[in-house]
Amino acid sequence: MKKDIEFSEAKDVYVVAIHEWNDEFLSKDWNAYIINNRTSPIDMVLIVSKGYDGDRKTSLMRHAIGEINAKSFAKIELIQEEVLALNNEFFVTYYADKKIYEKRFLFEKHKVNESALKSIPIIDKEGVFAL
Repeated sequence: MKKDIEFSEAKDVYVVAIHEWNDEFLSKDWNAYIINNRTSPIDMVLIVSKGYDGDRKTSLMRHAIGEINAKSFAKIELIQEEVLALNNEFFVTYYADKKIYEKRFLFEKHKVNESALKSIPIIDKEGVFAL
């Protein structure tokens, strides 16, 4: 039963938005990434993302990434500029250390922008951390 499953809060796992060049469209785009800053891999990584603000909302997106090695990262999705005017939530669930971990990450509306860029470890690019 679902109520019998114990979920632990994710630690040393982050979601970030990176502003990077897209060779295909010849533009700078925002991309969401998940970072595993743990010393061990995480497995069965599932991410559900959505944008919302009052009555406005985006479609629910589901991503199955599988395994992310220790001190590594994986791209989740492109975040369109129009969607940055909404709150963007990423609900992350993964398996590690014989436990299931989960955490809700949030990019608040209008907070992902050029003036908020910080150095992102492991990816070695500038971006914005989700709360």
